Amino acid sequence: MKLYKLILVAFILGLVFTSCTNDDDVNSSPLPLGDYEDGILISHEGNFGQGNASVSFVSYDLQTVENNIYSAVNSNPLGDTAQSIGFNGNLAYIVLNVSNAIEVVNRYTFESVATINTGLNNPRFIAFANGKGYVTNWGDGSVATDDYLAVIDLSSNTLTTQTIAVVEGPEEIVASNNTLYVAHQGGFSQNNVISVIDATSDMVSSTITVGDVPNSMQLDNSGNLWVLAGGKPSWTGEETGGKLSKINTIDNSMTSIDFADTEHPNHLALDNGTLYYYMSGSVFKMASSEITLPSSAELTGLNFYGMTVNNSVLYGVDAVDFTNNGTLSTYNLSSNSLEASATLNIIPGGIYFN
Repeated sequence: MKLYKLILVAFILGLVFTSCTNDDDVNSSPLPLGDYEDGILISHEGNFGQGNASVSFVSYDLQTVENNIYSAVNSNPLGDTAQSIGFNGNLAYIVLNVSNAIEVVNRYTFESVATINTGLNNPRFIAFANGKGYVTNWGDGSVATDDYLAVIDLSSNTLTTQTIAVVEGPEEIVASNNTLYVAHQGGFSQNNVISVIDATSDMVSSTITVGDVPNSMQLDNSGNLWVLAGGKPSWTGEETGGKLSKINTIDNSMTSIDFADTEHPNHLALDNGTLYYYMSGSVFKMASSEITLPSSAELTGLNFYGMTVNNSVLYGVDAVDFTNNGTLSTYNLSSNSLEASATLNIIPGGIYFN
């Protein structure tokens, strides 16, 4: 009888333990972070001066599209000319060029967290290093001496009194540990400089001369900085071709490949050791180990206003006529075939994976 009771108790305890274990398994399942987790965010400039900038959420298969998510969640317009978006942890920083503001939202729910609307003058792009945010500002695009980086205190999402003066036309900015790299296109003119900034001292430590009008940058897994310059356009009267540069970020040494004088590439992307760029309606690819440019395109007949590549899928946005709704299209780069297309809002520009 005693043995029977012991067996019965052991059986009941086993059931309880199993039940608790199963409950724990259920309870340990990660909860969704928000409606806009696990998809693509698209920033839209909107029409200049009309305050109709927006952000769209798109599923990876492009079957689900939700436009105007900031306005839908916060019951307010986003602002004028969404230039770019930067991610820091669970927050997204939406840089509004004409509004001279940055809207800070939870990147997964898009609920407003803060608005930064002082100390900015023609803001363009944002990056994060050493616990701070850094925003490129043109100032007056026709004045060569008022360009700067604004510095954000991320604990309060307010601008510090610190600014970093830089040369004309700072645009894209990327961070590698505590070093920032800023590409200077030149504002309303043309420039050919990369500023290297120490995020510890918040000072420009050096500058690197690259091709004319550097428009996009990528960091590879070895820490090399790839810079694509578009060259001066023909309307300047002194047309120059593009240039692709690889910068060793340890000593800032550089190797470059020149394009023809009439070739003006843009939208540099890097995926699994392969470089992609857009030029004259076509997409080209080359291994990062190559020392010559590709002789033929992978895709042709395109009209991209923005482009990136992720896991061998190319994502490109078309602003169409800059008045009506634009589109997002995806291409399988294994077969170079169109996979899907979706209609978005007015003037889509930035593509961000959330």
